[in-house]
Amino acid sequence: MSVSRRDLLKIGVVGGAALALPLERVGLAGTPDNRMPTSKLPARFTLPFVRPPELKPSGSWRMRCPDGMMRSYPRYDVRQQFTVAEILPGYKTPIFGYNGVTPGPTIRVRRGSPIVVRQANSLQRPPAAPYQNVPMPSRYTNDPNQRSTSTHLHGSASLPQFDGYASDITAPGQVKTYFYPNAQEARTLWYHDHGVHHTSQNAYNGLAAMYVLHDEKERRMGIPSGANPTTRRYDVPMVVRDAMFATDGGLVYDDNSESGVYGDVPLINGVPWPVMDVEPRIYRFRILNASVSRSYNWQLHDGRAPVPMTVVGTDAGLVPKPQTVMTLRHGMAERYEVVIDFAKYKGAQLTLRNISPKNNVDYEGMDQVMRFRVGRAAPTSTYGNSISPNWQERVENAECMDWDLPGLRSQGVAEREFTFIRTHGQWTINGETWEEVIDSGYTHCMAEMDEGAVEIWKLTNSSGGWFHPVHIHLVDFQVLSRNGNPANVKPFEKGPKDVVYVGENETVEVAMRFAGPKAGPGWRTPRGRYMMHCHNLVHEDHDMMMQFGVGDPDHAPDIDPITAQYPEWEA
Repeated sequence: MSVSRRDLLKIGVVGGAALALPLERVGLAGTPDNRMPTSKLPARFTLPFVRPPELKPSGSWRMRCPDGMMRSYPRYDVRQQFTVAEILPGYKTPIFGYNGVTPGPTIRVRRGSPIVVRQANSLQRPPAAPYQNVPMPSRYTNDPNQRSTSTHLHGSASLPQFDGYASDITAPGQVKTYFYPNAQEARTLWYHDHGVHHTSQNAYNGLAAMYVLHDEKERRMGIPSGANPTTRRYDVPMVVRDAMFATDGGLVYDDNSESGVYGDVPLINGVPWPVMDVEPRIYRFRILNASVSRSYNWQLHDGRAPVPMTVVGTDAGLVPKPQTVMTLRHGMAERYEVVIDFAKYKGAQLTLRNISPKNNVDYEGMDQVMRFRVGRAAPTSTYGNSISPNWQERVENAECMDWDLPGLRSQGVAEREFTFIRTHGQWTINGETWEEVIDSGYTHCMAEMDEGAVEIWKLTNSSGGWFHPVHIHLVDFQVLSRNGNPANVKPFEKGPKDVVYVGENETVEVAMRFAGPKAGPGWRTPRGRYMMHCHNLVHEDHDMMMQFGVGDPDHAPDIDPITAQYPEWEA
């Protein structure tokens, strides 16, 4: 790996402390033979469901905008901490947590109101006594000062320097200021680590949390909304992941020869196999798959038959038409907003099952993940208790959802193909890895287009041995076809997306406009260098990632993803 001048600037001696280079990717094996026996795990559906805490602004932050003016924005403070958590009753598990918890605190914002998030990296500090000597979870370095991070707000059309660019690392002892425009349509986003070559370990250790963007249009759709105090309790964040535990309660990280990390315990908002008490009415669940490598196929079941689930939102917002499904395939990093009507199931218990897609490492404990106990009493509130019968007239479609493949091709829009394949032990895109980007001084782009250009991208997985959930930064897209046939697009993915499940021996076509809204006065629309990668984070760490350039042929310094907004050292 070569080191550019900007690397030297970032890793130079500052305040007497020399930073180490960004870490090389490493393959790690845990000790599955030392995994916690089933008899020591909590019984299924005995622990109560919990919601992640919500983060409130801690003040305001003045920053200089691109027009040269100073403006003030609400400030949210997040500290990345090495601590311990009681995930399994009676055991203390070393974790990395945003503000010391995993999943981290939910940030809830309104469209048109930009914010600043200050991400402080304190991962070099050990947990408080008496746990100061516990080992680092998913250890990828013996040096506490190598526990670097980069925070990506997944789903946001942020400027490159605030996007969580993989090589834009924040070292322990530093704090990075992120500006989030919140200018897009209402949607479920999430923030997570994106640090180059050890994203999978940092995320597996706990650096993931939800971020919810509301707008007025969402409130008129008849479904529960967290922006409305009356219905907030019925708009439920669900951060789903899997984990494996050692006999001492520590996390076991085994990347299975750099192919994927799989646990035998499902965690819903950090709780193993929880049970949730619900009223007999509709609920809206914002389900995020925060697993490192595991996909799911959800089925809700009452013990006799499957229970319908209605998808009302995908990664990038509300769907043009609600889709009622009996199963829902869910790749890593995808978000689905699902409405469940419990009114017909008074007194019943419903189980959320996982009919695992192929090419996961399956364990017995992963076949059921959560249970709902439906009360018999009348609902506390019936407000926001229906999906509007006029949904299609009320919803404002994302632009990408108004396109079709023949129409785009008749306009002569550009088309590109990207092949995701393992070659000579490397995870590659079109035969290249992120090393090509590093070796170019972060200038090499696999694709460059004008700002505002509309393109069709063909994403191809020629292997039968694995699937790739592909995330394209900056943009919202429509899934146009699977293996050349629009009819193969799944009902639940007929909404605006930013991640698409590219299955075994499959080619998926997506269409997007390479643009985003500006944040407001003093800001311009986002352009510059952005990433596309596989969201199996082990594949990403082992370099299945590329970058593309939008309206930035000369690589303008004011939007450089690394040097335009350096992190600062804390006092």
